[in-house]
Order: sequence, then C-alpha cells, then structure tokens
Amino acid sequence: MFLSVFDVFKIGIGPSSSHTMGPMVAAHRFIEDLRAGKGKYPGCGPLSRLTATLYGSLAFTGKGHATDRAVILGLCGQLPDTLDLDQADAMEQAVYDQKKIILDGLPELNFDPKKDLVFDYGPALEGHANGMILRGHDKDGNIYYAQTYYSVGGGFIMTDKELEDSRHGVSLHDEKEALNFPYPFGTAKEMLAMGLSSGKSIAEMKRANERKVHGADLEPKLDRLIETMNECIDRGLSQDGILPGGLKVKRRAKGIHESLKAEQGLNITAPHVANDWMSVYAMAVNEENAAGGRVVTSPTNGAAGVVPAVMRYYRMHCQGATDAKLKDFLLVAAAIGGLIKHNASISGAEVGCQGEVGSAAAMAAGALCAVMGGTNEQVENAAEIALEHHLGMTCDPAAGLVQVPCIERNALGAIKAVSAASLSLRGDGTHFMPLDNCIQVMLETGRDMNLKYKETSTGGIAVNLPEC
Repeated sequence: MFLSVFDVFKIGIGPSSSHTMGPMVAAHRFIEDLRAGKGKYPGCGPLSRLTATLYGSLAFTGKGHATDRAVILGLCGQLPDTLDLDQADAMEQAVYDQKKIILDGLPELNFDPKKDLVFDYGPALEGHANGMILRGHDKDGNIYYAQTYYSVGGGFIMTDKELEDSRHGVSLHDEKEALNFPYPFGTAKEMLAMGLSSGKSIAEMKRANERKVHGADLEPKLDRLIETMNECIDRGLSQDGILPGGLKVKRRAKGIHESLKAEQGLNITAPHVANDWMSVYAMAVNEENAAGGRVVTSPTNGAAGVVPAVMRYYRMHCQGATDAKLKDFLLVAAAIGGLIKHNASISGAEVGCQGEVGSAAAMAAGALCAVMGGTNEQVENAAEIALEHHLGMTCDPAAGLVQVPCIERNALGAIKAVSAASLSLRGDGTHFMPLDNCIQVMLETGRDMNLKYKETSTGGIAVNLPEC
C-alpha cells in the first residue's frame, strides 16, 4: 500500500475537500476526458451540452459547501491547487451570464447552472454517500458521454469502476506499486515490524518510500506544504469579520490571538493557556477554510486545522523544536493518515467526523510524538489514543457549512492530539488497543451510524439551532 504524503496533504481551497475540491477535480477530469475523445456513445451527434447531477451528501449539503460553484469551476478547466481565487468569482459569473462553457479544444458547450446543475435529494448512489454524474449531450439531448464519480474524502475522487475495483483489491496506482518500495507497510503492525527489523524510524521509512516516487523534488515539495500551512494560519490570525453562508458566524481567531499576545510574559497567565494557543492556530485555519481560502487537506478540509496547529505549537512553544523536524512531522502524519484512509475512511459523509477530526488528531499526535523523540511504538500509541477518543463523533454541521461545530472541533482535536502525544511519551509504547484495531472500530462505528448524522444536515446540531 502506498499513499503519498502529497495525497494526504493536498493544497486546495475551502470549504470542503469532499464537497468542494473533489467535485472540482471530478468536473475537470470529465472535461479532460472529453478533450481526449473519450466516450461518444454510438449514434450520438456532436457534443453540444453538459449536465451535472449531485446525489446524497453532495446534494443535501452542497449549497453550504459551494459544491455547485466547484463543479462550474471544474468544468471551466480549473483545479483546486492552481485556481486563482481573485478570478474565481468572475469566472463563475460568466458561466451564469453566458450559459456556456467555452474552452480550448472543445466546441462551445451549453450549460445553464440553474437548469443543468441538479441537486437530487432522493436516495444516494449505491457506491458512496458523495456521488455525482456528469453527462455530455448532443443537441437533441442524446447522451454523448457520461461518467459517475464519487468524492471519497480528502479531495480523492473515484469513478464507479475505480471504486468497485478498489473494494476488490485492485490497485489504482500500479505504476507506483511497481517501484518496489523499501517499506511497503499497509497496517500499523507491519509498520512497527519493519521499523524493528530495519532499525529505522517511521519518518525514515516514509521518506525512503516517498523518494522512490518524488526523488529530489521531495524536500522542496514538503517545504511548500509547510509554507502553505503557515501562511493559512497567519492569514487566519489577521482577518476579522463575518464568515459567509448566512449563519453570521464571527471570526474569532484574530481577537483571541491579540489577547494571547498581550498576556505573554505576565505572571497572571495560567498554565492551561497553552490550550488556547493550540486552539487559536486551529481556528485560524478553519476560519480561512470556511471563507473559501487556500488550505491544505489534513487529511480533509473540515479537519484542516488540527495538523497545522499542532505543528505550529511544536515549533513555537516546545523546547528543542527545529525547522528541520517539521518535514519529519508531515511524513509521520501522512504515514498514519494513509493507514486510516487505506483501511477505513476519512470521509465525514461515510463515517462521520471521527473520520475527519479523529483521523487528523491521530495524525498530529503521532507526528508530535515522533519529533519530540518518541519511539515508533510510542508514535503508534499516541495515534491510537487520539483516534480512540474521537470514536463515534458525528458530522452534523449547521446549515451544511463547515463552521459550527467544525471550527471549534478542530481546536479541541489539536488539544487532544497534544495530550495523546504527551501521554504516550510518558510510557514505553505498550498499550491495550492496537491502532489497527481502533481504525477498524472507527470504520464499523461509521457504518452503523445513522445516516442523518453523516453530513446530511438532517440531524444533530444541524437541526437544533437557536430560534432567535
């Protein structure tokens, strides 16, 4: 099993990796398929029109997550990591005004978002809670080409065939698997065994695997991730005002940060204020995400604040912290996130927020433990502690927006991650519940969870709102 650090951590935009980034990537991929001449069903005339239908959670919470906007921009040839945020509004508005998609290599395509982008509130597609079907038509309405996509969390997308293949053990990365990775672990148990036999740390094993794919580009690309995470925190700490979406949620990170800075060095500062520093870093990221800003999936947008917050906390508040260790932090976090993604899910629509903030806390806990000098066994223990104490967490955001309770939930996830790392460092790594078992419990809990608590905005916090 190989899931790259750059699969787990993707640079993109808010507010959601599964509902914004994934649909944009799917729409872009569909356009590229059309450009490449895929499809054209027998007897169909020339390509003339596009339509898109959103199902399940993409329909129920799509408006709050800007899924419609994401599809439009993807059909315009845009991708989350390269989208010019300053031009996005004008690009979207042009489609509404012209009712067309105009791209090089394709004819002018009729597309009226008010008619051709449909939110289907009926049953979800069978493959996954986040499903969408994109279609091309000729002038008579006949289907020219159609493809079903699933946004499976963290910005990952799969066609229906790819999803089915993955469930039967067919690799989606054959060219990567052929590289003969030196440490191809697919479970935490295998990871620990390889570390024991090789004498290497998790970071060292993960770096060796990544170099097989990325070579000399690995270190600069890790630097870019770190830089983007820090820029997101800094921007979040500098902005105030009301977040978009209609809930009128006020940005708080800037005010809290200014208050914390004013208290620095004063004898009145209580020890627990350390928690406020972790929280404000996480809140800064998730306020930026809610505003549609540039973020890094960690492993999702809804959980994007936990890993950067703990990384910033380590660098700014922990003795002995160095910039050099930040890359190891990301590599260890990605190793743990990859195990969770491979063996369970990071999709809130599939398993609830335990798969998002819970996974992020496990990643951050293990990473912090590693850079604080923890053994491989202590790292695995830290990740398990953090994940275990998020089990059962629902995904029920108010109005389908990644704001309430998501912003504060990231803050508490960061605090739990640091506590988990600290507890594990006090022990020797031996513990009762292995991380692999905890991951399996998370998956089973998610499967048993009532659908209304899995990103449909039909239960929990989403429907218990203030009446005034």
